[in-house]
Amino acid sequence: MIAEKPSVAQEFARVLKVNGRNRNGFLENEDTVVTWCVGHLVTMSYPEQYDASLRRWNLDALPFLPEHFLYQVIPEVKAQFEIVKRQLTREDIDTIYICTDSGREGEYIYRLVDQMAGVTGKTRKRVWIDSQTEEEILRGIREAKDWSAYDNLSAAAYLRAQEDYLMGINFSRALTLRYGGVLSAFLKRDHTVVSVGRVMTCVLGMVVRREREIREFEKTPFYRVLGRFERGGQSVEAEWRSCEQSLYAQSPKLYKENGFRRKEDAEALIGQLSSLTPQEAVLIKNEKKKEVKKPPLLYNLAELQNDCSRRFKISPDETLKLVQELYEKKLVTYPRTDARVLSTAVAKEIQRNISGLRNVPTVAFFAEQVMAEGAYRGIAKSRYTDDGQITDHYAIIPTGQGLGALRTLKPLSRNVYEMICRRFLAIFYPPAVFEKQSLELALGKERFFVSFRYCREEGWQKVAGRRPTEPSREAAVGPERGAEPEGGEGKQEKEDGETGSEESQSRDADDPALRTMLSALRKGSVFAVRGYRIKEGETAPPKRYSSGSMILAMENAGQLIEDEELRSQIKGSGIGTSATRAEILKKLVNNRYLALNGRTQIITPTQLGEMIFETVELSMRQLLNPELTASWEKGLTYVSEGSITPEAYMEKLRDFVARRIEQVKRMNAGYRLREAFEKSRTFYPAGAASGAGRKKGSGAVKEKKTGDRTGLRRKNQVSTAETG
Repeated sequence: MIAEKPSVAQEFARVLKVNGRNRNGFLENEDTVVTWCVGHLVTMSYPEQYDASLRRWNLDALPFLPEHFLYQVIPEVKAQFEIVKRQLTREDIDTIYICTDSGREGEYIYRLVDQMAGVTGKTRKRVWIDSQTEEEILRGIREAKDWSAYDNLSAAAYLRAQEDYLMGINFSRALTLRYGGVLSAFLKRDHTVVSVGRVMTCVLGMVVRREREIREFEKTPFYRVLGRFERGGQSVEAEWRSCEQSLYAQSPKLYKENGFRRKEDAEALIGQLSSLTPQEAVLIKNEKKKEVKKPPLLYNLAELQNDCSRRFKISPDETLKLVQELYEKKLVTYPRTDARVLSTAVAKEIQRNISGLRNVPTVAFFAEQVMAEGAYRGIAKSRYTDDGQITDHYAIIPTGQGLGALRTLKPLSRNVYEMICRRFLAIFYPPAVFEKQSLELALGKERFFVSFRYCREEGWQKVAGRRPTEPSREAAVGPERGAEPEGGEGKQEKEDGETGSEESQSRDADDPALRTMLSALRKGSVFAVRGYRIKEGETAPPKRYSSGSMILAMENAGQLIEDEELRSQIKGSGIGTSATRAEILKKLVNNRYLALNGRTQIITPTQLGEMIFETVELSMRQLLNPELTASWEKGLTYVSEGSITPEAYMEKLRDFVARRIEQVKRMNAGYRLREAFEKSRTFYPAGAASGAGRKKGSGAVKEKKTGDRTGLRRKNQVSTAETG
């Protein structure tokens, strides 16, 4: 048995009762050996291993496109590799169970070890599990398939690494050799490496473009007229809008239909309204509509990272570490998943997961209710179960086991676990039902509008409604909100560009007296006018990405789609994978290309990052295209599915790299780059030329100058620069 990590190996050994002593890197009893990797043990070799002359960066030596790729043991973990190699090649070992993580990267980790160890003459079986519970481990071993069943997945894993390697090596060297001097001269430093990556450069482009949209946005003030109306002792505030019969219909004075460009015109309207007698408004439209809101789909990693960024202000990388800890403690299922639904097989046995949650104090009541009412019985035929939406793993759900570990968790880990539990239990509850009542009031030729919304049936929202960080109150949070006024108090009086009205004037109608008055309304009911006021607002630029919203945008090929139904429809065309997106963001921050505000999780470009963007845009613009980047990832999926051959994929990759390198060789955009750098300099504080400052409040960090004239001597520097 070979696992990816020591902790996982220990769990397999416990389940299989391999209680022999730890023999410095492996465990053994009379019939079984359990050993482990420590993540990656083998990596791709640097170009100088192919040809010593390639140690020196030279534009004439590019493109570097080896026919066969070389690999080497990572020096820091060579000792463990030798231990693993001895176990894999022992004469008394006849069967190898591959127990690395069940995904593309886990497959790659073992295949490289097998390749470098020269394993022959063994039966190899792949263990594929969704959690680390004892039952799942035993099932995985019992149902393990011959490793050849995963050859396509292995081919995709090799190609992904080779793709990142070829793009990183070739593009980083080419752009550094061509334009590194221009960047260094502008930044007044000895050397600058242009670090390019298949995915990370695309993400950098998304952030820089958003920042430029914000810079170029011109705010437009507008002035809305609100009237206060009273009936039966209840007062309501409604918004004026220009309608067909209005004196202001199609007027150039309007900003859209519900506001004016100048305050004077809003004041003039109030003057006209105040002159009317009597000061009464007549109800001419009273519409009631039922709204049904189903429980959201289950968490995949991207959704969980987004929610944790928004609620707890933690980075996607930290969220992944927390949920990985929960997985290794057997509390939740495999976290690196894109699916938001259950498999049919799991749905049939889901009562086991629910039953275990009866022992988790914060959600025990809900789990008990689901079990008592048998609400889980139809879940296999619901939208929450769909084998067609699952590739490697189903959604992240609690196992209902490992609960003894809850006592050892830090508060933040417990909060994340509770979020997963509540999202899971919510799918067994009925939809939440709301009633929306919309009123249209006539005052002369003018019209005022207001809507009210209240919750008729709480449904699943009573499960999801409590914020994990505030266990003492059933507060509404995030997208799982209860009866919240649409555009009610607390909303900013701003409008995102041309996205429509900034405030829909819907009000919370939970006050019993207000509800009584509203229910008694009939067409023709009269309201007394109690006054008017002007509410000033302004259009707002697009929002900057947060670490969580960036993960969602990467999942959806560069589109920040907030509607979960639409997200589920286009899933499968993302940038990067659930296992790599957090690491990509982390690398961009570590490279000083992006700044991440730890308090708000807002992402902004650094000056160096914007300069790298300019360099790529002028010389290799295709790398900034989210759709193109997503198409490469889609191609890897096709390889893993067997739809296209690895040879066909590699041929296209080699051609892409070769053409881009020739493009860089032919052009020299140094002068245009200097102009672009000067243009963006004004947006960064003086002294930030080392690459990482933004104006005060951005949360940027400063970059240290490198004293190494080549900047390339240390292999970890080459790794960062060339492979992204």
